[in-house]
Amino acid sequence: MAFWLAGGAAVVLSLTILRAESLRPVPGPFTTRSEVLAPHGLICTSHPLATQAGLDVLKAGGSAVDAAIAANACLGLMEPVSCGIGGDLFVLVWDPATRKLHGLNASGRSPQRLTLEELHRRGLTFMPSFGPLPVTVPGCVDGWFTLHSKFGRRPMASNLAPAIAYARDGFPVSEIIADAWDRNLRLIGEYPNVLEVYGIGGRAPGFGERFRNPSLAATYERIAAGGRDAFYRGPVAATIASFVRSQGGFLDEDDLASHASSWVEPITTRYRGVDVWELPPNGQGLAVLEMLNLLAGFDVKGAGFGSADAMHWFIESKKLAYGDRARLYADPDFFRTPVAELASTGYADRQRQRMDPLRAAVSDEPGIPALKTSDTIYLCAADSRGMMVSWIQSNYRGMGSGMVPPGLGFALQDRGEAFDLTPGRPNSYAPRKRPFHTIIPGFVTREGEPLMAFGLMGGDMQPQGHVQVLVNLLDHGMSLQGAGDAPRIYHTGSSDPDGHGMNGGGTVYVEPGYPRESLEELERRGHRVVVRRGEMYGGFQAVRWDSTHRVWIGASESRKDGQAAGY
Repeated sequence: MAFWLAGGAAVVLSLTILRAESLRPVPGPFTTRSEVLAPHGLICTSHPLATQAGLDVLKAGGSAVDAAIAANACLGLMEPVSCGIGGDLFVLVWDPATRKLHGLNASGRSPQRLTLEELHRRGLTFMPSFGPLPVTVPGCVDGWFTLHSKFGRRPMASNLAPAIAYARDGFPVSEIIADAWDRNLRLIGEYPNVLEVYGIGGRAPGFGERFRNPSLAATYERIAAGGRDAFYRGPVAATIASFVRSQGGFLDEDDLASHASSWVEPITTRYRGVDVWELPPNGQGLAVLEMLNLLAGFDVKGAGFGSADAMHWFIESKKLAYGDRARLYADPDFFRTPVAELASTGYADRQRQRMDPLRAAVSDEPGIPALKTSDTIYLCAADSRGMMVSWIQSNYRGMGSGMVPPGLGFALQDRGEAFDLTPGRPNSYAPRKRPFHTIIPGFVTREGEPLMAFGLMGGDMQPQGHVQVLVNLLDHGMSLQGAGDAPRIYHTGSSDPDGHGMNGGGTVYVEPGYPRESLEELERRGHRVVVRRGEMYGGFQAVRWDSTHRVWIGASESRKDGQAAGY
């Protein structure tokens, strides 16, 4: 049986499930390393130095939100290929004082002076990936201060101090990030100020090389001293606006000054006895709930991990949920997505009747182009008082738009690329509108008690990754670390990232580790299967509360440079 490998050739593969128990004395088919246990507090991020900065904040009495801010500021410096204060932020916070899960949408809006008519006048049918046009207002900094005003326990200056010190003194670039850094600079290095801020001698810093960003240190210091207005008003805002205008863009000082984050009610569904929580649109968290509701009607546990049936049910559920995503997810200020109906079990029951158990559906996902190359950081934290934070932040496409305002030390996001330029659709471009968003934090409760903060970064892989991690935990009984380490599936729709042209049923990318006979059966059912390693499968972090032993349990993505640590 032939499977497609990235690059185009069809070859016969002999695949065996990768069993880590041959290397480790603890049980678990895929676990690469031990989970981290801690009695007081715990934080997981995609960079060890960011994890340690957040851990120091926890040890000093800071809240989980304080720790997350400290870690996020470090990641904006240390992992600029994924995040930074030029991007957006979404957060779920379990507050033990109110026994409630709070949701924050800290995403920015489009420029007020840019219209859909202007974009069409320029001959555009899709928003460009780079340059000034996809730039939207950065929501991250306002998100920090909105969260801090409600849940912070330490001064913002203390939270930002570790990142400021690393920005001035330098830090060694880690392995995975070094590779992404080089690829990003090859894409955007010709834009003004990019190499001056992010390069060393006109190139990307290499693995282990020390990197400094004194301009970002100065910007962080301004924010620490002057609060959120030091970013959205005054010299920083003026520099951002004048630079974007000089490059032919439309973002202005009024856009920045009028920005505000929004507290939102999380949305939920029940799956295998737990309540899974996501944020409502303009994000794609609703797709997680739709997929879980569809899978709830199948014996996923009985089918077993890596079985053809379980993989087929997952892929077909994804197609149905993403069809809704493409047509119905948008900024709620402009379109009222029927969230309650889409997240209902009755709707799932009707949708499930459309699934052929023995044949892949031919799907077409109009409305939103494939969002497959964005980069993001996800982190989670828990403190000694029981607060838990699920936190995701991004520039969108790697380092973002390529627009780097002079003297500030960061790039602006290109989140506006996700707008639809076809008139009359829910996600069609409009001034002061939030685009469809890919970054989603996840949370799980059981009988009203907090159980887990989790997330999986990576564009339109994120709902697929959330579902796979939850299925691994709840159906297949994997450990927290093993659920993240297990091989993943990534289905992409009719736009094929390998350049094979339009393919109505999409492409099923799988990591090595699935049984060969399952992949052969998927091919017989009409799926196009490509076995491939790579970054497309996202990056996972999670923290769970073990109420029996009263300890925090943390897991960090083995495909990244990250670390879980506690005390």
